[in-house]
Amino acid sequence: MHVVVNAATSVDGKLSTRRRDQVAISGPDDFERVDALRAESDAVMVGVGTILADDPSLTVDDPDRRQARLDRGEPANPARVVADSRVRTPANARILDDRAETILLVSTEAPPGFVSEMEGHGATVIQAGDDRVDLTAAFDALADHGVDRLMVEGGGTLIFSLFEANLVDELSVYVGSRVIGGREAPTLADGDGFVEDFPHLRLEAVERIDDGVLLEYDVEPE
Repeated sequence: MHVVVNAATSVDGKLSTRRRDQVAISGPDDFERVDALRAESDAVMVGVGTILADDPSLTVDDPDRRQARLDRGEPANPARVVADSRVRTPANARILDDRAETILLVSTEAPPGFVSEMEGHGATVIQAGDDRVDLTAAFDALADHGVDRLMVEGGGTLIFSLFEANLVDELSVYVGSRVIGGREAPTLADGDGFVEDFPHLRLEAVERIDDGVLLEYDVEPE
């Protein structure tokens, strides 16, 4: 499975404010780029923190792109994947509507009642790992489910965990002309952080978009 991480950050590397409010960092041209990336993916993934903060739909906006997917024999929208180790996905989350398949990644300790509730809302639940989601095992299950190209849109904790598990193939970062600041504001890669054995990135392209710059990297395997 090919994993592409895509994110938009401020100049100082923040995804949003310390209150985790949604902040418009990029502009219309970058929104179009992201929509095209979604349309090219088999699934779009976020962590449950993003669901709680933004309640995104994670669907393709452009009707022509949705129709092109249908013409290729694919669903109109890619599947939506949520990593939810602490079973916090709300029953009224937009990702549980019928616009696309939804896959929840939870641990084997997820309460049966939560699993049944999510399945009752039409979600596919994959259990991997004991007290938290084992991303490597979960990604193997996603590949078995037919996901060949996975786009990851955040947040910082999930992105760090994916780098830690050596599961990222490409990284695209849009850096907008904004300073957010704040020690507690989420960054591109949160979690414990690396102190050695840092991920190796190779810069492949730089492009000015809107009032910012897109940096595209290949992630070199360790």
